[in-house]
Amino acid sequence: MKSMRPYDAFLLISFGGPEGEDEVIPFLENVTRGRNIPRERLAEVGEHYFLFGGVSPINQQCRDLLAAVTADFESAGIDLPVYWGNRFWTPMLIDTLEQMKKDGVRRVLAVPTSAYCNWSSRTAYLEDIDRARAALGEGAPEIDLVRPFYDHPGFVDPLAEYTRDALDRLPADQREGVRLLFSAHSIPTEMAERSGPPGGTYGPAGAYGDQLHEVARLVVDRLDREYPFEVVYQSRSGPPSQPWLEPDVNDRMEELAGEGVPAVVVVPHGFVSDHMEVKFDLDVEARETAEKLGIGYQRALSPGTHPAFVSMITDLVREYTGRAEQQRLGELPPCAMGQCSC
Repeated sequence: MKSMRPYDAFLLISFGGPEGEDEVIPFLENVTRGRNIPRERLAEVGEHYFLFGGVSPINQQCRDLLAAVTADFESAGIDLPVYWGNRFWTPMLIDTLEQMKKDGVRRVLAVPTSAYCNWSSRTAYLEDIDRARAALGEGAPEIDLVRPFYDHPGFVDPLAEYTRDALDRLPADQREGVRLLFSAHSIPTEMAERSGPPGGTYGPAGAYGDQLHEVARLVVDRLDREYPFEVVYQSRSGPPSQPWLEPDVNDRMEELAGEGVPAVVVVPHGFVSDHMEVKFDLDVEARETAEKLGIGYQRALSPGTHPAFVSMITDLVREYTGRAEQQRLGELPPCAMGQCSC
């Protein structure tokens, strides 16, 4: 099959991350540009990266995902060239679009490394795409960003499998009273309250919070029994005076320990791969909190390059080229195809 019109290329759009100590601060400056973040705060966050040699896992995770997607496309008979562009570090999105323009690419289907629908995980991607296209001018490729895929079985099923694996790593006596903590990136409450299609009725965390709770419920429904669970947040970065979504994962673990909960399994369901905020905030900080409290701790993997997640990307291409029906789990109203009104 030589062509899959109306698209003539596939694009993975990600956040980007440094791959050496000399790249850490310039990367953080890109991320925070225009937000008046003090240099001292950048240096503080930079220490998270320096613990890992200044290398964020995210770029290699994108390379691994692209290799898996390329192979899956080939098996499925999808003949689309595959590109990759980042929002904040090389390969930068605008450079990738410039290369696409030189290659004669005109219409692109893009998948972000973010599953949910809110400003930071979707609208910001759309705005970056618009800026890059405007900078390139005439002949810049047209780009359709796929719908939020938080409730696609290719996202939910890997989370369920990895949650089972994490539960199995707990001692039997801790497993009996374990609490599942589904962790996602916190955002300002004002931003969360704005999220969702106009006229919708949502909880205090907006449509984003509803989506997070829906995924947690779908994952637990796939386990061998009904475990108590809740959604927590991590990685807040705003000033203390600005309300962000809570509870923080560490604060909640302290409360649970005081209630006699023997162990927690943290599921990073707000993320598609184990990048720096998972590796530091959960594998370092949250684990240290659990050790201090004397409770058991296991962390489930994120979808990464799980075969079902890779196949989900192929399914989304089929969906957008009219070759497959939309796959959605759960009961929340869908965002509009290709765009999102959050």
